[in-house]
Amino acid sequence: MGDDPVNLNEYQELAKQALPKMYYDYFAGGSEDQHTLKENVEAFKRITLRPRILVDVSKIDMSTTILGYKTSAPIMIAPTGMHKLAHPEGEVLTARAAGACNVIMGLSSVSTCTIEEVASSCNGVRFFQLYVLKKREISAMMVKRAEMNGFKAILLTVDTPKPGRREADIKNKMIAPQLKNFEGLVSTNVEDDAGSQIEALAARTLDSSLSWKDIAWLKSITKLPILVKGILTREDGKAMSLLSLCN
Repeated sequence: MGDDPVNLNEYQELAKQALPKMYYDYFAGGSEDQHTLKENVEAFKRITLRPRILVDVSKIDMSTTILGYKTSAPIMIAPTGMHKLAHPEGEVLTARAAGACNVIMGLSSVSTCTIEEVASSCNGVRFFQLYVLKKREISAMMVKRAEMNGFKAILLTVDTPKPGRREADIKNKMIAPQLKNFEGLVSTNVEDDAGSQIEALAARTLDSSLSWKDIAWLKSITKLPILVKGILTREDGKAMSLLSLCN
């Protein structure tokens, strides 16, 4: 029992021991010099709680609602890709864990389990993360599949007009597993000696012309709420608020 992890850092160390280096580097790494990754960690460390004394904490309830859906805590499982690199059941197992903990799961477009597999795995509230592709009909198809399979919202990723240059993936010659949601729709066979297969695939398929007007396009093809994922500045936050008011 003394070897069981007791905090997130120890879980990360276990992952480093258990996973092939290529896969660990993919999950743990960031782009370029990883400045943003390091700054995110440091920014989190700078958050300080201000405790208030003599408050009755004998019964603590962290539950809340997100878009009207009850959740056990004000957190979500963020949409991350390729879970089968870490476990053979992939995103299906993640969905079951989220359901067991009564928290909302975001399913990535680049998951290694299909929308349908995750939807049928267990009861739970799930949102679907969307990359807009150059072939808009494929993105529209993904939205419809999510809607038909009970997903409650679309998480539109807007901060990736171009894929980041992930240097660890380049050095490791990282190869993408089969992205199940795109099976038969997008070929993952990419020849690119200058970078990783994942980076080359993203560069070939992502629509770098994505702009504010495309939110209206997305609203026109779905009745689901749309959450914009990746707003990084105050100015864009204000623009998004104004757009919401106008619609």
